[in-house]
Parts: sequence; structure tokens; C-alpha cells
Amino acid sequence: MALIHPTALVDPAAELADDVSVGAYTLIGPEVVIGAGTRVGPHCVIEGRTTIGRNNEIFQFASLGAAPQDKKYAGEPTELHIGDGNTIREFCTFNRGTAQDTGITRVGDDNWVMAYVHIAHDVQLGSKTILANNATLAGHVHVGDWVIVGGLTGVHQFVKIGAHAMIGFATALAQDVPPFMMVDGNPASTRGFNIEGLRRRGFSRERIAQVKQMHKLIFREGLTMDAAKAQIAALRGGTDAEGDADIALMLDFLERAKRGIVR
Repeated sequence: MALIHPTALVDPAAELADDVSVGAYTLIGPEVVIGAGTRVGPHCVIEGRTTIGRNNEIFQFASLGAAPQDKKYAGEPTELHIGDGNTIREFCTFNRGTAQDTGITRVGDDNWVMAYVHIAHDVQLGSKTILANNATLAGHVHVGDWVIVGGLTGVHQFVKIGAHAMIGFATALAQDVPPFMMVDGNPASTRGFNIEGLRRRGFSRERIAQVKQMHKLIFREGLTMDAAKAQIAALRGGTDAEGDADIALMLDFLERAKRGIVR
């Protein structure tokens, strides 16, 4: 049987794995599903159509699965999906999706989400990210794997942040950030590429050199975006399959960027 504190209110219709623990005064609604090994702290509220995977650590005072902060929301049966192995610290707020998008707010696996982080409706958060204290992701934001978002950063609705990017402290982010880049400021500016992060993730020297070349073509050569994409595409065909995958990741992102990219 799940380890539920006697003061917690867990709806009988909620589905909790046998070893889920629930702290004092926490409220869990009838449409909530929580997987094995997950621990929910005291004074949390988990509601709506919320599915939480395995081995998550949810600290006290988190609010997960509340209705979206969208004036168009009219009670549609939207959802919040949280993967496995996430750490969700105090006072985080994750909202459900809206009918105007996919209807699902998604959080991947192994994310480190610090206190007071807000994940708004329809956000698609990848895996192995770090969101520092008070980072705020507005509606429909997409964040790739391995991204780091600095504390007190605000991300405008519909912005996309590519994999392995790093967003500095207190950045006001209103445009898309290509993969691998380092951005900060208000207004935001691209300062370079995330070389130290790539080293820590085991990127070879050849892959890092190729990322450096992509950064140069986009931000340092004065090329149009179409010209930069053509020259990045021409880098393909080397002996490193992972390097070709990095190029494909960049080209796909640039094709899908709709708000312009941070320069």
C-alpha cells in the first residue's frame, strides 16, 4: 500500500503505485496517476489529469496539474505528463495544457527543477535539463534536452530553446535559441556556444570544433540565414556520425524557428 500520511487527502479514484509516499496535508485529485518510487512531500496539490512517472522527488508546496493560466481555457480535459527521475523543488507550478495546442504539458526525464519555477500550459520540456530558481516558461515554450536556464529568467510564449543551450541569469528571452548556444541579457544576446557543457557531456574535440564552426557561420560571418544553413549543410558527410547528427539537429531547429533567433 502507498505510504500516505494520515492528514493527506488522496481521492480514492487516484492511481498510486504501492510504494509511492505522500506527505502531510497533501491533496491528490481523482484523475492523478503516480508511478512507482515517487515521493510527494507535504502541503502539495496535485490535480487534474496529471500523470507522474517513476522515481520522482516532489518537494513541499508544489502545485502540479492546475488549470492553465489562459483566459481562453473553458474547462477542456487537458493534461500534464511528467516523466521519470525528476526533482521538483519547493513552490513549483506546472499547469495543464490547452485545447489550442496539443492539450498536454510535457516534462521529460531526469530534470532538475529548482524552487519557484513556473511551467505554463503546453510547455514541452525535454530531459536532463536544469531550471534554476524562479525560471518562468510561458505557454507553448519548447525546451530541448540538456538545456540550462538561469535563475530569474523569463521565457516568452512560443519560444523554442534548442538542445544543449545555456541561458544566463535573469535573461529576458523573446526569440528562439539554436542548439548549443549561450545566451544572456535583457535584451538577450548570443555570447558564444556552450563549450564547457559539451565537454562535460563527452563531446569529442572534432564535434566541438564543428559546433564552433556552426556558431561562426550563423553569428560571425554576416551571412543571411539561408546562406548560413547552406554552409552548415555542406559540413555533413564526415567520418563522425554524431557530428552529422549535430548538424541535422541544428538545421531542423533553424527550419522550425518562427520567432527569429537571438543574435
